[in-house]
Parts: sequence; structure tokens; C-alpha cells
Amino acid sequence: MVNEIDSESLHRRLAAGDDLLLVDIRTPNEVAGGAIPGARMLPMHLLPLQLNDLPQDRDLVLYCHSGARSYHSTAYLKQQGWGRALNLRGGILAWARHGYEIASPRH
Repeated sequence: MVNEIDSESLHRRLAAGDDLLLVDIRTPNEVAGGAIPGARMLPMHLLPLQLNDLPQDRDLVLYCHSGARSYHSTAYLKQQGWGRALNLRGGILAWARHGYEIASPRH
């Protein structure tokens, strides 16, 4: 079972200044359309190669377009020992549906 967070809860936690890391696992082409502000870009296929760069002492919130790929990526992290990995249920689509900010990616 994967731990998940919904857009409203994530928005509240970000507004409260909680120490969490947003990880956008979409492709660069998808990210070009906008991302959640402050997210780290890490395409899904690179996740196994950059595991050691991800902190285990804070919550990681993974997201993709609809939440499906990030669900599987969160399950993978859990298998690898990351107990504080969360999937953003509904992905950036759910985030945008609530009217939360989507920023242009940094170049």
C-alpha cells in the first residue's frame, strides 16, 4: 500500500512551510507545460539512478500528470526503504483543478 496525499492537504502543508520535497517525475516535455513551484525535476526513468540523492529524513511527495506513474514510483521508493514517500493523488491534474499555482519551469 502506497501512502498518498491529496492536493488540498499538500497545498496546506506547503503554505505552512512544512519541510518536504516535491519530486516531479514527468518527462521534460511534460514539465515544459508547467510544474508545481519548488518541485525538483527527476524523470521517472532516472529515479533508480538518483536514489542516493533523495533524502530519507523528510517527506518526499512524488507527482506526475495523473498520479499513476508517481504511484508506481512511490511504491518503488517504499520497496527501497524510503518510508516517507507520498504519492500526490491525481497528479498535477488534480492540483490544477483546484486552481493552485503552476509555474513555468526554470531553465
